[in-house]
Amino acid sequence: MKKYRIHLFSLVAALGLSSCDDYLDINDSPNSPTSENVTPNLALGGAITQPYRTFAVLPNQLGNLFMNSWGANVNDYTGTYTVEFDLNIDNSFYGRIWENLYLTTLGLTNIQNFQSDSYNNHKAIAKIVKTFYFQYLVDLYGDAPYSQAHMPLNPTPAYDGAQSIYRGLVAELDAAVAMIDNAPTGTTAVAGEDPVFQGNMANWKRFANTLKMRLLIRESGLAASQAYITAEFNELTASGAQFLTNDAKVNPGYSNANNDKQNPFYNTFGNLTDDATPRSGYLATVATKNAIESLNGVKYGVNDPRISRLFKMNGSSWAGVIQGENATTAPNNLANIGPGLVKNSAQDGYIFTAAESYFLQSEAALKGYITGDPKALFETGIQKSFDMLGATGGAGYIASINSVNKLGWDGTTGDKKEAIMTQKWIALMGTNGIESWIEYTRTGYPVTDLAITATRPNKPVRLMYPSSEYTSNANNVPSQSQSDAFNIKVFWNNN
Repeated sequence: MKKYRIHLFSLVAALGLSSCDDYLDINDSPNSPTSENVTPNLALGGAITQPYRTFAVLPNQLGNLFMNSWGANVNDYTGTYTVEFDLNIDNSFYGRIWENLYLTTLGLTNIQNFQSDSYNNHKAIAKIVKTFYFQYLVDLYGDAPYSQAHMPLNPTPAYDGAQSIYRGLVAELDAAVAMIDNAPTGTTAVAGEDPVFQGNMANWKRFANTLKMRLLIRESGLAASQAYITAEFNELTASGAQFLTNDAKVNPGYSNANNDKQNPFYNTFGNLTDDATPRSGYLATVATKNAIESLNGVKYGVNDPRISRLFKMNGSSWAGVIQGENATTAPNNLANIGPGLVKNSAQDGYIFTAAESYFLQSEAALKGYITGDPKALFETGIQKSFDMLGATGGAGYIASINSVNKLGWDGTTGDKKEAIMTQKWIALMGTNGIESWIEYTRTGYPVTDLAITATRPNKPVRLMYPSSEYTSNANNVPSQSQSDAFNIKVFWNNN
């Protein structure tokens, strides 16, 4: 194959420039004279889908790069993901994650603050989804504006401590479930304006319970938090809480009508399914050698059928790039993002997968916080990953890995969490890469190599507040140095 090069402008910058069509819009201004007149049933769809436009792309991409799942197509492009591989993290690095998620969750706050009890179910959904995104703000940055967030008359909100935010988020989820359970007679029903569960409030309760479990597990490594964690898990058990058994997917009516109406992940990383040309993200992004060898039997001695759904083979063999290498040494037939991830413009977006739910339950059961067989929950999580990707052979794969150290349950002779985290990494590859990186910072699993061009000896443990915060909220944003991204851990991180 002839190798040719095209200089690629910063893909991160390109990904940050997006617009939105009317059906995905929310009212971003808290000072708008009409905002209080927009009822929650009219605002809910946009309030849910708008932050997802960022979540599906930037954090997902960054996590897949940090966890050595995705690499740069060095055969055809130069300069792709150089900063991510170098680990040159500063206040300009992926700043749009903070900026976009913080801004676009305003729509959820507006719904929560709507002055009417007639929309309690809509408000409960807004609480749950806002909690989902604010957990990521804490997990990625630490302290953040929370108690004063989105106040129209306070453009410089104070920062709350990360742990206090976490406790507040747990309380918000409890309040959301209570609102659903005790919705007054005549409460406006949620229907098609809900792009996730189409008004199935039982599923929203499952989402809330699963998210609460993730918050609690994240903090569970702290000895000082054990009484609190145990009490909260006991409360979940006493309430008969159920957890997600199916994927929480978002789809407000994605289509190929124009770029803004496409699924945002597909709009960035899609191939030729229903468009004239592949997206730049698809062409520039390929599998890493680490990902391929973890799936094709080289690393663990077991072939994983999900490989053909996660990546697209080019030629007659699987090949991945070493992060940071150049075209001189890279194979010619690097594998692209696969058909289990890029389907078409109208494909569903994944917010919280059933696979992650079962892996969380497995860890909670392993630690004794909930009842259940941790091995069975672990293996169900693997099967759910197969189902989501459209892969076959899940039962055979599960049987074949059971005796494999670090990959299967019985064969993992050390910490069982290593098997859970390795399988979670595979299950979230391409779908929610940032979750895998956050879990790595918490547990140290799975171990993956740094890029050969890395200028630091270890992966970062957090991101830095963006420059925009130091411009607009300078008196409140915590001071940081570049080394803090590698040394100052988020409060729950005792790894």
